[in-house]
Amino acid sequence: GARSSLGTVAAVLEAFLAIGALGGGLALMLGPHGEILPLPVSQLAGSPFDSYFWPGLILFAVLGIGPLMVPVLALRRHPLAPLLTVGVAAALLIWLAVEIVIVGYANNPPLRPTYIGLGIVIGLVGIAWLGKSGFPLGRGAGSSVSEVGNGA
Repeated sequence: GARSSLGTVAAVLEAFLAIGALGGGLALMLGPHGEILPLPVSQLAGSPFDSYFWPGLILFAVLGIGPLMVPVLALRRHPLAPLLTVGVAAALLIWLAVEIVIVGYANNPPLRPTYIGLGIVIGLVGIAWLGKSGFPLGRGAGSSVSEVGNGA
């Protein structure tokens, strides 16, 4: 049905994101001073980082490993998979916002607009999937969230 196709679309998009983030994160960790990816360390001025190692590790873990776990949960029809899909989209968009604040917005290569678009699409798929899964979106969600938290 619609739920399973939304789950499939989410899984494919998140796998695509994860592959890029794992590769990019690994390249940043292995070449923390721009040895692999041609990024000048001077772009990190004003940030808490003096090399790309920690941003690479965060990218690898949060946007690499994290989104790989959601398709596994989707395949197992875990009830949190749609909500975690929205969480992945939020994490990606927050990552991009912080990155743009620290290093500025660059359009060449078009990685940022591509990933902003990917974040928006993953978010919309996750929201649609949440709606199809019966998750209460905006209709008294406060009481339902507390019931979920209590294991009800």
